[in-house]
Amino acid sequence: MDNQVKQAYEAAKALYVQHGIDTDEMLSKMAEIKVSVHCWQGDDVKGFLNQDGELTGGISVTGQYPGAATNPAELRADLEQAFALIPGKHKVNLHAIYADTDEQVELDQIEPRHYENWVKWAKEHGLGLDFNPTCFSHEKSSDGFTLSHPDPEIRQFWIDHCKASRRIGAYFGEQLGQTCVTNVWIPDGFKDNPVDRMSPRKRLKESLDEVFAEPLNKEHNLDAVESKLFGLGSEAYVVGSHEFYMGYGLQNDTLICLDAGHFHPTEVISGKLSSLALFTSGILLHVSRPMRWDSDHVVIMDDELLEIARELVRHELLGTTHIGLDFFDASINRVAAWVVGTRNTIKALLRAMLEPVDALKQAELEGDYTTRLALTEEFKSYPFGAVWDYYCAQQGVPVREQWIKEVKSYEQDVLLQRTESLYKLA
Repeated sequence: MDNQVKQAYEAAKALYVQHGIDTDEMLSKMAEIKVSVHCWQGDDVKGFLNQDGELTGGISVTGQYPGAATNPAELRADLEQAFALIPGKHKVNLHAIYADTDEQVELDQIEPRHYENWVKWAKEHGLGLDFNPTCFSHEKSSDGFTLSHPDPEIRQFWIDHCKASRRIGAYFGEQLGQTCVTNVWIPDGFKDNPVDRMSPRKRLKESLDEVFAEPLNKEHNLDAVESKLFGLGSEAYVVGSHEFYMGYGLQNDTLICLDAGHFHPTEVISGKLSSLALFTSGILLHVSRPMRWDSDHVVIMDDELLEIARELVRHELLGTTHIGLDFFDASINRVAAWVVGTRNTIKALLRAMLEPVDALKQAELEGDYTTRLALTEEFKSYPFGAVWDYYCAQQGVPVREQWIKEVKSYEQDVLLQRTESLYKLA
């Protein structure tokens, strides 16, 4: 370890201990936190079951940065490169369309064997896997409806797909010894104002009841449901709204997913965590960043990310909150996007751990708001960066911006070679 990094850490450690904060203990806790890194950043949400299909479901990926993964092996290689630059051991979040198989298989017929290469790879690298049914980019979702579709045959297709996805999730959890979170998100909604808002939601509720009817070992699989504010083509009405899924999740004991990019930009999710945690056994958190309305951008160290981290730490919610990333940006190096987003998420959690939470709570309880404000502000300039640098060095990943060189080298040696190969094939 670089001597300067160690010296800076020891100086920071001495400052924090004055407030009863054991930085060594915090780093041990930090190493236990797993972030679920989304695979779809690596190939612009194309997947491998139907790569020629159009991306639908109100989702749009912008940019043409070279080097997107074109097959499972390339995607896994890119993820390995990203994980080599991120401290800690984490998970990978797969969508159903990322099956690694030579078979022509429909979404309602997928089985664990179609993902066996992912399981083998995850075992080799000590990673967990999460899963998602893919209810978009399919001919049976072309009109914008899936689990709430008025046609019972189409609706059943998506029900069967979600059932199959849950079984795959349970297989992941059993094989890897890490609970898989299987998260259901659908794009269903109307572009313009509907007359009947109730009937699609009744159909969605009935579909979900059938999807979740099969009991599965919760040590292997946890179910989650995810809302969204709007999508392209569903600007006026989304069937699976926040209110719908909050009610459904509370009534049926599923995890409720809060995605930081799925709400209006003036509405933040940090303030929702303490309320929801009182009534649920756990929360699924998707860390993203809304630029306008409802969008998914690479996670940066902004105020809302810090507030989310503080809420999780201050209220001891890390043990019951499943943290994942969800964004897709093709305007920058895709591996770098993973690294920036994941490192920022972890960094925010560490920064929150390095605050005098007990002292702040006590001052607040006693009505000493002066101390609460003053101490909160002073800690904004405490040297958490020195602790972060030490943690990265301790975990064997690059300190500070050194990782950029490795990403650029990987781009030259691997990513750009893919692009050249595609041009030659063309």
